[in-house]
Amino acid sequence: MMRKVDETALSTRIESAMRDAMRARDEQRTATLRMAMAAVHNQKIARGRDLTDDEVVEVLTRQVKQRRESIAMYRDAGREDRAAAEEAEAGILGEYLPEQISEAEIEALARDAIAETGADSPRDMGRVMGHLAPQTRGRADGRMVSDVVRRLLAAG
Repeated sequence: MMRKVDETALSTRIESAMRDAMRARDEQRTATLRMAMAAVHNQKIARGRDLTDDEVVEVLTRQVKQRRESIAMYRDAGREDRAAAEEAEAGILGEYLPEQISEAEIEALARDAIAETGADSPRDMGRVMGHLAPQTRGRADGRMVSDVVRRLLAAG
């Protein structure tokens, strides 16, 4: 049985960092961490229980993905000031995510997954992604993982 401390370690670290940012009067960091804590809290309510660290990572990963999408939209609209603010928020949230894996590491994992599942064509993509997703969740952008798998399967 896991101890309660283990289950809430990441959210506790984020909450503590938010209080430190408030004391330091770092408004952007405070606001970013406050939004992250609100998203974690909403997910906790939706699930009706405390979240594990992996579930908190999922919430943070979604937050970072939203920021990246916003960055692209702001840049397309010529709003570099807002894009920079979103990049800063994504950077703050990224501090609490597991270390990201490189495209070369993703490719190696994808090759292993393709071999283990016996996939040999692009129509096997779902099977490969199902095998690969637990290994890359929170550590790599899902779009990059699917692009790598698609490329490898198309190459045969």
